[in-house]
Parts: sequence; C-alpha cells; structure tokens
Amino acid sequence: MVKIITPTMKHFIFFLTGIVLLFGKLSAQNARYDSTLAKRLSADDYGMRMYTFVLLKSGKVNNLSKELTDSIFRGHMDNINRLEKEGQLIIAGPFGKNEYGYRGLFVINETDISKVKEMLNADPAISSGVLDAEIINWYGSAAIPIYLDYHSKIWKKMP
Repeated sequence: MVKIITPTMKHFIFFLTGIVLLFGKLSAQNARYDSTLAKRLSADDYGMRMYTFVLLKSGKVNNLSKELTDSIFRGHMDNINRLEKEGQLIIAGPFGKNEYGYRGLFVINETDISKVKEMLNADPAISSGVLDAEIINWYGSAAIPIYLDYHSKIWKKMP
C-alpha cells in the first residue's frame, strides 16, 4: 500500500528533521573543551593546526667510512636533540627497512618551508647528502607538541 504524505505530515517531517539536525549540531560541541589550552597550542576550532612534515630518504652519498658515517649520524642525533629542546621538532623517528629508501620522518613546529630548510641544513646527515629530505606542510592535532612532556619521562637511554 502506498501512503501519500499530506502537507501537514510534510511539515511535521521537516520539523522533526530540523530538531534532529539542531540536536546533532549541539551534540557535536566538546564538553571538555579547554579554551586556554586550545589558545596556548594555537588550535583552530577543530583542535588542529599546521606543521611541516619531513620525509627523510637515502641520499646520493654512500660508501663512506664507518668513522665518517658514525660522525655524521652523531651530528644528526645532536641536531635532533637540539631542535627538540628548542621546541621545533615535535616528532622524529626512523622507519624499518623498506623498498622505497625511506629512512625516517620529522614533524616540525614551523610552517615556513624556508625556515625548515635552514633547520635541516644544520643536520650533517642532510647537508652531507647521506639523507635527502622531502618537505610539505601538514595539518595535524594541535596537541601533538605536549606528548613530548610525557616522552621525556619514559626513556631510559639517549640514542
């Protein structure tokens, strides 16, 4: 049996749809929202902000002596530690072996690509050509920087 929707039923359906949409919109608000924290972290209305993502790949320079390679990577780690202490490096870490030559990644607390390039040029693994970097702006959670407060409490040895 086919039912015909009358104008009164149509208005009632529109009314119910409006109520559902209104309550859906209201329920999307975060009851735990902390405006002070959001402002401190430069969060937008979605709790997000821009960073710069750096993909580290094997560079064109290889077959160096073990001593020189060790020295370059000690400088690489020193640069990582310096950038983290300055609040510029938010995430860093190596990848497992892969077929693409990807070695690791950085998430930098800076959106100006030219400034990020300056930071990376201070890294001997990059400036020597042992590593190459692809750089792109990235939109992520504004809360990412505060995970470092916890990370400093869980590691036993400095690499």
